Amino acid sequence: MRIELKRAIYEENDRLAGEIHEGLRSRGVFTVNVLGSPGAGKTSLLMRLAERLAPDPLAVIEGDVASDIDARALKALGIDAYQIETGGDCHLNAPMIQAILGKMKIADDSWLFIENIGNLICPAESVIGEDIKIVVASVAEGSDKPYKYPLAFQRSAACILTKPDLMKAVDFDEVFFRSGLSSVAPEAPLFTVNGRTGEGADALVEWLRAARGAARA
Repeated sequence: MRIELKRAIYEENDRLAGEIHEGLRSRGVFTVNVLGSPGAGKTSLLMRLAERLAPDPLAVIEGDVASDIDARALKALGIDAYQIETGGDCHLNAPMIQAILGKMKIADDSWLFIENIGNLICPAESVIGEDIKIVVASVAEGSDKPYKYPLAFQRSAACILTKPDLMKAVDFDEVFFRSGLSSVAPEAPLFTVNGRTGEGADALVEWLRAARGAARA
C-alpha cells in the first residue's frame, strides 16, 4: 500500500509538471532546474549567468527550507527573483512551482532558473516543469560526489564545478571527479566556473543558448 501511495503522489506531481512545462514552452520560456548541495555556489552562479545572458529577460525562483537571503541578494542586483520557503520539505515540487508562477510576470521568450533546495538526493527524483536539470558541485565538497549521488548527475544535462580556486587548498582530485562524472553521466559536459570572478561562465552560457535552441527546434 505504501508503494501505491507513493506512486500516486509522484504521478500527480508529474502530471502537473507536464502542464507547467507545456505552458512555459508555449510562451518560449526555457526553464532550468538547478541542483546542488548547500553552499555549492548555486546563487553565485546564477548571478554570473544573469550578467552574461543580459539583455535577455530572466527570472529566478529561489527554493529554501527557510529565509529569503538568496532572493534578496539577487534582487539587489536587479534580478527578478521570487522565494519559495518549504518549511522543511527537502525539495521543490510541481504544486509549489505552480503556486509561485501565479504570482510572477514572466516575459515571453525568457529564461527561468529554479534554484532547488540544497540537496543532492530528493530534487533529483522530482520533475517540476523544467526543460533541463543542471547540477552544481563545488570543489570544497570533495571529488567523490558523482560516485555517492549518481542520480543527481545522471539526470542533469550538464555539471558545473565551482570554487576552482580552492582546489589546492582542499586537495581536490579533479581526475577522480571527472572519472566519476563520466561513469554515471557520460554525455553531460563539465564546466568549471568561478562564481566570484565569473571565469568560465561564458562557455556555460554558450552551451545554455545551444540547449535552448535545441529545445525550440
